[in-house]
Amino acid sequence: MTERAATYAEVFAVREYRHLFTAYLLSLVGDQLTAVTVAYLVYTGTGSAVLAAAGYASSYLAWLTGGPLLSGLADRFPRRRVLIGCDLARALLIPLAALPGVPAAALVALLFVVNLLRPPFVAARAALLPEVLDGDRYPVANGVDNSAAQIVQVVGFAAGGGLVAVLSLRGALLVDAATFLLSAALIWIGVRPRGVPTRPEGPTRGGPWVGLRVVFTDRRLRAYVLVLWVASAFTYAAEGLMAPLARQYGGGPGTVGLLLAAAPLGTAAGAVALTRFCPPGTRPRLILPLAVLSAATLTLVALIPPLWMVLSLLVLVGAGSAWAIPLNALFGRAVPAEYRGRAFGIAITGLSGLQGAAMVVAGLAADHWTPTSVVGASGLLGAVAVLALAPLWPRRRSAPPLEHLRMTSTAPEGSTAPAQAANLR
Repeated sequence: MTERAATYAEVFAVREYRHLFTAYLLSLVGDQLTAVTVAYLVYTGTGSAVLAAAGYASSYLAWLTGGPLLSGLADRFPRRRVLIGCDLARALLIPLAALPGVPAAALVALLFVVNLLRPPFVAARAALLPEVLDGDRYPVANGVDNSAAQIVQVVGFAAGGGLVAVLSLRGALLVDAATFLLSAALIWIGVRPRGVPTRPEGPTRGGPWVGLRVVFTDRRLRAYVLVLWVASAFTYAAEGLMAPLARQYGGGPGTVGLLLAAAPLGTAAGAVALTRFCPPGTRPRLILPLAVLSAATLTLVALIPPLWMVLSLLVLVGAGSAWAIPLNALFGRAVPAEYRGRAFGIAITGLSGLQGAAMVVAGLAADHWTPTSVVGASGLLGAVAVLALAPLWPRRRSAPPLEHLRMTSTAPEGSTAPAQAANLR
């Protein structure tokens, strides 16, 4: 492994990645617009905060149900076709919400169906990237993707609300549909066709549970996923407490916005620092220390520091959370191509479910203790939990994973990813 980090110019020199990245941005914008506009549409039509919240929360529920069941499409069919199909289906479904007289319950159900198309899209893209990018360009591209996602998260709601104000709710939905059409066109034009990553007599017969078996029967993948789930759950639990935290400091909606934006801003900066200025061989060794430190930083919030210091701490937490970027690259390269879609589906599904559950538990705890105390306790427990997982972390090079499973199927002609495996010391 070279000790020189790939440059952004080298990453974007790959034509397929340029198209995938632009399509990714458009899909992210489309997802944000869908959530904002449908939530507004439901609320203005019914006045029901519960229905509006249900519509917005459907993205989490869609991952819990669609992640295990639909991510396998990325292994059953050519991934380029899955990406284009998901985008076209969303582009066709979203305008239905713009039809007059659609009941609120139908809008919530429609949004859930639209969100069900996100797991196979994300899984197919994640599974395709290791085949598009070689060497250090792959982890650096993960950093670029992560930074872009954080920026979209920071500005997405404001942009969505502004678009609704200018174009009306139904006009914004049509713009939303157009983002998915453009995404599909970019993938069609810029990503070359590849064969099916596995054969029908291979692991596709096992359905979604193959992904679970692939991840948890290999010690490296199991360690990667457990660290990702545990560290993220305790760290992101604080995100669900930003409104009560702002109230504790005497702030209003503006303070909530600042608190919510702090960690994504830090993550974007951490992604740049970790992928551009950190040698590739050093990144894997930083994953556990950064996971511990990012959680432990939250413990300082329990001291009730001034608001500006809380914001600074959240930025540091976000910067430390960039450890997930090299972990994602290790995971992607450690899974053979024929299982990659389902493995990513399991990882992201568990991540979404545990993050949502952690936010709920933190909210329940904040009914009994101050938000600063709950945030601090969450950080302390997270740091201890990651340290407890440290003995499971791979310490030396080992044989490529899943050889016992890989013998049950034959990779399609032209497939290069089965030979890709992450090497950790």
